[in-house]
Amino acid sequence: MLGIHDLWLFVLSGLLLNITPGPDTLYIVGRSSSQGVSAGCVAALGIATGIMVHISAAALGLSAILAASAGAFTAVKILGAVYLLYVGVGLIRSAGVTHSEAVARDSWEVSLRLVFLQGFLTNVLNPKVALFFLAFLPQFVDSGASSKPLAFLLLGVIFNFNGTIWNLIVAASAARISSRLGGGARFKIWFNRCVGGLFILVGLRLALSESR
Repeated sequence: MLGIHDLWLFVLSGLLLNITPGPDTLYIVGRSSSQGVSAGCVAALGIATGIMVHISAAALGLSAILAASAGAFTAVKILGAVYLLYVGVGLIRSAGVTHSEAVARDSWEVSLRLVFLQGFLTNVLNPKVALFFLAFLPQFVDSGASSKPLAFLLLGVIFNFNGTIWNLIVAASAARISSRLGGGARFKIWFNRCVGGLFILVGLRLALSESR
């Protein structure tokens, strides 16, 4: 089908990769635990949109340019690391700030737009995600496929769909667990601080990693 082979293996491998915790999972858990399941789901959708950017780039060959240019990779890597640090510090500073029923509707909508944007940028500014798709997707595309970009896009959409379903499950589970463990302000303050600290560590690790 469209030059794709071993689709079952691709789906299985993708699911295993999707359930592996990373910056995306941390962001979803942090938002769900502090702001509820709606914010967690919006974060998951922002991340899914960011993944589509990487998938499209891989299909069009832009990721190959990123892989070939050490300067471009380093620039995107530093930008992504700085953004992860920014998100981490923001989570720590905003720890304990929650939305009550008294918050105006417009303010809540703005907040959800910000959650979506941060989820999008957290993913799209990570160059290692681009290189992952560039390395992973071709393994399941025949070398003689008539339309390799279309095959890339189809595999990417399947991967992203399954990953988004998993992320939505993570969002709902994190919100439920947070509510059961303690919905008080103190719990959310310390939880957000922990998640923010982990984001800072991930950002530092990305900044100090090898160029390729």
